[in-house]
Amino acid sequence: MRLVLDTNTTVSGLLWSGAPRAIIDAAIAGDVELFSTRLLIDELADVLARLKLAARLTQISRTPTELLNQYLQLVIVIDAAPLQTAISRDPDDDLVLACAVAAAAEAVVSGDTDLLVLGSFQGIPILRAAEVAARLTPPSLP
Repeated sequence: MRLVLDTNTTVSGLLWSGAPRAIIDAAIAGDVELFSTRLLIDELADVLARLKLAARLTQISRTPTELLNQYLQLVIVIDAAPLQTAISRDPDDDLVLACAVAAAAEAVVSGDTDLLVLGSFQGIPILRAAEVAARLTPPSLP
């Protein structure tokens, strides 16, 4: 499955357990392909360096640089042309949509209401991490 993770999902997956982490783990296992752009990677670097995440980074004994490098090993960085017109209420979210189009992604994964409210963009569904993680998890046998 070809995915573009919004920065909020990437941060959650790198720092905590849960559905976003399951997607990161699926990428580590080679079960999904993650795509990003240089601008989204720069945004991720900025967010990981924020003071509000310092305590969590200390808890998991990782630095922002280590996590960024881990993610860079998982993600395919592509070039994405800017969208011709604004789509999302938040202009930063248009970067995610542009990446999804350029990557021919099968889904955008986000917890951001400004993206989720769109439902899809150019046929690419915009889903919560739990929805994607459920698709990655084989059904339990009775």
